[in-house]
Amino acid sequence: MIVLNQIKKIFNTNSGCVTAVDSVNLSIRKGEIFGIIGYSGAGKSTLIRMLNLLERPTEGTVTIDGKDLTQISSKELRLARQQIGMVFQHFNLLWSRTVFENIAFSLEIAGVKKEEIKPQVLELIQLVGLSGKEDNYPSQLSGGQKQRVGIARALANNPKVLLCDEATSALDPQTTDEILDLLVQINKKYNLTIVLITHEMHVIQKICHHVAIMESGRIVEQGDVLTVFSNPQHPVTERFVKQVASEDDSIETVEHLIKKFPKGKIVLLKYLKEKAEQPFITNVIRNYQVDINIIQGKVVQTQEGGYGSLYVQLTGLEIIPALNYLKEVGVEVEVIS
Repeated sequence: MIVLNQIKKIFNTNSGCVTAVDSVNLSIRKGEIFGIIGYSGAGKSTLIRMLNLLERPTEGTVTIDGKDLTQISSKELRLARQQIGMVFQHFNLLWSRTVFENIAFSLEIAGVKKEEIKPQVLELIQLVGLSGKEDNYPSQLSGGQKQRVGIARALANNPKVLLCDEATSALDPQTTDEILDLLVQINKKYNLTIVLITHEMHVIQKICHHVAIMESGRIVEQGDVLTVFSNPQHPVTERFVKQVASEDDSIETVEHLIKKFPKGKIVLLKYLKEKAEQPFITNVIRNYQVDINIIQGKVVQTQEGGYGSLYVQLTGLEIIPALNYLKEVGVEVEVIS
């Protein structure tokens, strides 16, 4: 559905040339929710703006639904953009227009007949949960309601792709989850391809099928979300995963665990959710001369399944054989002390 081939973006500044996006290759399948995550300055905002050529690549090609957007005329590009909706971080609503008028605006620009606009807008208002708010102005709405208007407006022209540029970063946690649930609903209802950028791993964990991690303008790791969560390969990815999985192994935390549980070994166990259905802890206690004290743990749910992490203290005579058994049944073992 979306193919980026050797995309590069160089900005000319007073202090010289700055490479914001550097030789990025991505392939995004139709109907999936694809997340792009990175810290501030990673290049993710520039990258997503090149998907609809709000930023034109310095090098490389952007192909959407078989059409290379970098090679078409300005008129063709305007038509192609109608098939690419965009939701912004700060809503970008017209403050002098009502909810109804904001959503209708994109249809008016596209030349839709007046008598066809009203039923389409009312359907979208119902879809995003704003029935009864048609005549309200943006100043009368909460942040979450404003973003719902932005989503409805982005869907007005029945796009094939929806781009979300930090669409939840200005919202509180509860409202963020509500907006993410709405995006999942829209994705399933319309089989709509959604590409979102974020600096919050919770967003990736909750709704994305695949993720790409950016640093310094490059994709440093990508894959399906469950695989990336369970086996991160790059230090930046590990930092993001630990935000959600509560695997903070900072020196202070490790030292605290060692002082509080000085005997035996402190071990971090990582496993996919299906492993949690197997009694591997019980088997260790039954079959080895080992006592296990569970310190803390968490299971993180993704669109493709769950991933768990568990800190335990092992004491006894057969710690090493017990750890070998855990590895054999597919549990990842990291000895902390």
